[in-house]
Amino acid sequence: MKKALVTGITGQDSSFLAELLLSKNYEVYGLMRRSAIFPESLKNIEHIKGKLRLVFGDLSNEGHLSSIINDIKPDEIYNLAAQSDVRVSFDIPEYTCDITGMGFLRLLEAVRRFSPNSKVYQASSSEMFGSTPPPQNEDGPFNPENPYAVAKLFAYLQSKIYRKSYNMFISNGILFNHESERRGLNFVTRKITHSVAEIAKGKREFIQLGNLDAKRDWGYAKEYVEAMWLMLQQEKPDDFVVGTGETHTVQEFVAETFKVAGIKNPEKYIMINSEFLRPSETHYLLADPTKIKTVLKWEPKVHFKDLVKIMYDSDFNQIT
Repeated sequence: MKKALVTGITGQDSSFLAELLLSKNYEVYGLMRRSAIFPESLKNIEHIKGKLRLVFGDLSNEGHLSSIINDIKPDEIYNLAAQSDVRVSFDIPEYTCDITGMGFLRLLEAVRRFSPNSKVYQASSSEMFGSTPPPQNEDGPFNPENPYAVAKLFAYLQSKIYRKSYNMFISNGILFNHESERRGLNFVTRKITHSVAEIAKGKREFIQLGNLDAKRDWGYAKEYVEAMWLMLQQEKPDDFVVGTGETHTVQEFVAETFKVAGIKNPEKYIMINSEFLRPSETHYLLADPTKIKTVLKWEPKVHFKDLVKIMYDSDFNQIT
């Protein structure tokens, strides 16, 4: 039985990944902060919690990470923990860089010292491309536009240094936007589907949003975790862009959600609030997933309209 350690176990991606690993008979250890013990924080893993080995830890504490890695000596490590809210990263840039960037470096040091044969997956981000003209692929260049992206790029570059210098197995998944019914309500896609569901049920009158013109390559998170797993099943570590190769604006996401809900004239329900605008915006992200399709034979099956419907239906059915 293989052992896998998944950081940020209560998050969207981690919960889907844990389900996948359990289905493949892994012994799954989930790293979580003590502040995540409340029921609301555990909702993504509540249905599998009894099958997981939950351990308390934090990417801010290298000593504790070292102890955990030394005790478990996992075959595979998936680092999905981060301060991942791009807008919030402007408000707390130091904390974002400490957890999202330095946190991964602390983890790498723990692995290098106590479990150097562990295979490591790092959750990199399309935000690293920033203002790079689309489509974006593994050859870069990277031009980050926010503190979160800078922190992710720091971690990405450290992974390449440790891979080369210490012959460690570290693969980066450069994931473009991936959403699901488990996405936090602070993310714009889930905010839209949940708010429209509330409007449909007469519990809300309008939605406050920021930049409707931002273009994103949106996929389904449940499929993207399979790509993560595939990366660590290869003989050699490598980096892969994960995306659909299709882009849509936030405005299109809004329009499609209202269409699924059967509500006409969506503009009546939209209010633009400058508080939700970022000081610096990443305008256009579009993946070139040629490499992952060719090398790992992975490609998404859930497309844009399917994704919107999955998320909206889930929110509509949960709202009483």
